[in-house]
Amino acid sequence: MSDPMDFLLLTKGPLFDLAITVFALGMAARLLEILINGRRPNYSEARGGQWLPGLRTVLTRSVPDPGTFKRAPFNVVVGWLWHLGFIVTLLFFIPHIALIKSLLGISWPGLPNPVVDLVTAVTLVALVATLVHRRTHPVKRRISTLEDYLVWTLVFLVVLSGYLAYNRIINPYPLALGLHILSAEVFLIVLPFTKLTHIFTAFIARWYNGASFGRRGVES
Repeated sequence: MSDPMDFLLLTKGPLFDLAITVFALGMAARLLEILINGRRPNYSEARGGQWLPGLRTVLTRSVPDPGTFKRAPFNVVVGWLWHLGFIVTLLFFIPHIALIKSLLGISWPGLPNPVVDLVTAVTLVALVATLVHRRTHPVKRRISTLEDYLVWTLVFLVVLSGYLAYNRIINPYPLALGLHILSAEVFLIVLPFTKLTHIFTAFIARWYNGASFGRRGVES
């Protein structure tokens, strides 16, 4: 396969179907595992409600408190930058919205391409800063695992390949777009089996903690 167009068609066809299938089955298995094993029966008398404390914890754990910001301002600022940047480029780039609509039948307004392009560039810088910080901070470097670097690499490649394709830095364009799609497919395949799962489970875990504390009548 030497033709860039053939490569693009392969990534948009059989490889895309494979990635979506592995992702859907993998996430379904992980969520089913959480629902089956996630909560033991609690026979003690409830001292408070669960839903509101759970929802409150989802909100409070999603916004850094002043103490956390004071202790680790770099982690808060750079972490928010690249997480928000990734979400914006994923959900508000018009071609991505068109793809989601073709899969799920739903859509929403997108952002102008130059805005998404700028956000993508900022996200790349933030991701590089995150890696440098991880490698130079003595504690972070010691506790980092191969999975941490694998997850960083996958996220970085998806964002970088998208930036290179949009700005036509790699030619021919079908090759650049195919590389971006391929990196996204690897991301989808690996997602259910790594820390990337937190994209879907983070809010569930936060609600669970808040609800558990709420039942005991204390704040999480």
